Amino acid sequence: MGRIVQLDEQTANMIAAGEVVERPMGVAKELVENAIDAGATRIDVLIEEGGMKKLTVQDNGCGMDSADTQMAFQRHATSKIKSQNDLWSIHTLGFRGEALPSIASVSKLTMVTSDGNDATKIVVEYGKIVQAMPYPCNQGTQIGVEGLFYKTPARLKHMRSASYESSLVQDVVMKFALSHPEIAFHFYNEGKCGFSTSGQGDLTEVLYAVAGRAVAQEAIPVSFSDYDYKVNGLIVKPTFSRASRNLMNIFLNGRMVKTYRLYKAVQEAYGSLIADGRYPIVALNVEMDSHILDVNVHPSKWEVRLSKENQLIALLKEGIKGVLCSQEALVEMETPRQQAYYQPMSFDPAEFVFKNEEPVEVNIPKEPSKQAKPIVKEEKKPKPKHEVHEEEREPFPALTVLGLYKNKYMACQASDGIALVDVKRARERVAYEECLRQLSAPAVQEELLVPLAIHASDDMVRRLDEINAQLEGIGVVFEPFGHDTLMARRIPSWLKNMDAEAFFADFVDAFKEDSSAALAYSQRHKVALAACAHVKAGHMSPSEMTSLLAQLSQCENCFYSPKGKAILVMINDKTIEKEFG
Repeated sequence: MGRIVQLDEQTANMIAAGEVVERPMGVAKELVENAIDAGATRIDVLIEEGGMKKLTVQDNGCGMDSADTQMAFQRHATSKIKSQNDLWSIHTLGFRGEALPSIASVSKLTMVTSDGNDATKIVVEYGKIVQAMPYPCNQGTQIGVEGLFYKTPARLKHMRSASYESSLVQDVVMKFALSHPEIAFHFYNEGKCGFSTSGQGDLTEVLYAVAGRAVAQEAIPVSFSDYDYKVNGLIVKPTFSRASRNLMNIFLNGRMVKTYRLYKAVQEAYGSLIADGRYPIVALNVEMDSHILDVNVHPSKWEVRLSKENQLIALLKEGIKGVLCSQEALVEMETPRQQAYYQPMSFDPAEFVFKNEEPVEVNIPKEPSKQAKPIVKEEKKPKPKHEVHEEEREPFPALTVLGLYKNKYMACQASDGIALVDVKRARERVAYEECLRQLSAPAVQEELLVPLAIHASDDMVRRLDEINAQLEGIGVVFEPFGHDTLMARRIPSWLKNMDAEAFFADFVDAFKEDSSAALAYSQRHKVALAACAHVKAGHMSPSEMTSLLAQLSQCENCFYSPKGKAILVMINDKTIEKEFG
C-alpha cells in the first residue's frame, strides 16, 4: 500500500498560513493589500491587545457579492489573475489567492461586505464556514480577525508582548500610507487613534505624520527617470539620519518590499554626507513595466526580483547625488534648522591653516601599531581607571599643532616627523572616557531651560513605562507630550555638550526594533559608546586643537577610538626624505 497521501484542504491552508501569516502584522498587511486592490480611498485598521485578541480592517472599496464572498475562502481563488500568462503582468498587490483561507484557518474570521447591491456576512472559525447570510451594510468590506493562533500554540508562544506586536502593525500601516498617499489611513489601538492621514495625495503630509515636523521640513521632492524606470518621492537632507533602516522606504510599483541592494544604493548616494553607521530617510516609489518585476517569489510577497536591477541601482545613485549636490539643496543646507551631530565631509580642495603653537608635552607610544591587538581586545571590556597602572602607559610624543586639514585631521609636528590626528575619533575617545567617569559617579542631572522633545509614534508613547525602565540607569525620565512626542525636562550632565536629541532618537529606534537591543544602552560601555557617537563636530581654533590634544593625552587609551580605529598616524622623517629622494 502506498505511503503518500494527499493532505486535506484545511491542513494545506494551515501550512500556507505559516508562510503568509507569521504574526498580526502579516494579517494586517494582507488585508490592507486586498483593500487597496479593491479601490478603497479610506482604510481603517483597528487592533486590540496587539492584534492577538482582535484585528479589524475596513474599507470603502468595491466589495463583493454573496457568491464571491464564499468563493474567496477557497484556496487559490482570486479575481486578480485568470491564467498563467497573467503572472508576468501583475498590476495588483495580491494575486495568489492564499491570504484569506490562510488567515481563516488559524483564527475566527468575520467578513461583512457589499458591492452596492448584494450585502453578505460570513463567519469562518479555524477553516470552517459556520455562518453565511445576507447582512445590511454600506458598500465596502470589513474583516475582523479574532483569536489568532489560538489553536496553534506552537506559533502563539513565539508572539511578543501586545505593545510590541501593536508597534509592528502600526509601522506597516505607516509604510502603506507612504506608498499610497492618495488613500486616507486611520489606525486605532485599543479604541484610540494613533495614526491618520487625509488621503489628499500629499507625500510630505504623510512624512510629517510618520517622522515629525522637523524631518518633513528638510524633505526634498525628487523625480528622475530613464528608459525603464521612473522614480518619484522625497529624500531628506543629511541634516537628519537614523540608526536603523526603518525610515528608508523604497516601493516598487507601490508595493512594499525588502530590497537591500537598493537600500545600499541610496546609502552610497548620500556617501560621506552622513556618518558611518547612519541611514538616510527617504520615501521613494519606483514605477516600471510589470514585466520587469517578478513578485511571484515568496508567499509573503516581501521578496521580489528585478530583471534590470543594476540599471535601477545606477539610476538611484546618480539621481539622488544630483539632487543632494544641486545648488538649491546646498544653499538650504548651509543654515540647517537643527544642528547635526556629525560634520559632513567637505568636497573643497584640501586646505592647510598654519599656526605657531607651543608643543603639548605628554608621554605615550612611538609605535602605536604594536598596541593594536591588545587595545582592540581591551575595548570590548574597558578597564576601570584605578586598574590601569602608570607603568602600563607608553610615552606620548611632544606635538606642535600646525593646522587643520579638510576640517578633519590635525597636522602636528613631532620630534621625528609629522603626525596626523583624526579630530572626530579624538573627540570620541575623550567623550567616551568622560562619559564612563560620569557614569561611575553618582548621577548628576542638568535642568533644561527648554524641555527635550523626541518625536515618536503613538505606539512608543504607549510603551512609555517600558522606555523609562530601560533609561532608569542613566537617570532620564520621559513624559508624554501629545500622542506622538516624548519629553524630558532633565538629562545627565555628560550629555549637555552632545546632541541629546539624536542620542535619544537612536534609543527609541533601537527600542522599537527590539527592546532587548535597547537593553544594551543600560550597560555602561554601551551607553558611553552610543553617547560618543553623537559628539558635535565643527571648525576648531588653534587653541581648541591644543586643548583637545591635552585632553587626549590624559585618556587611558590615546591612540584608538572606542571602536578600535586609529586616532593618530605618524609619518617619520625617513619616509619624508625618501619620498623627496
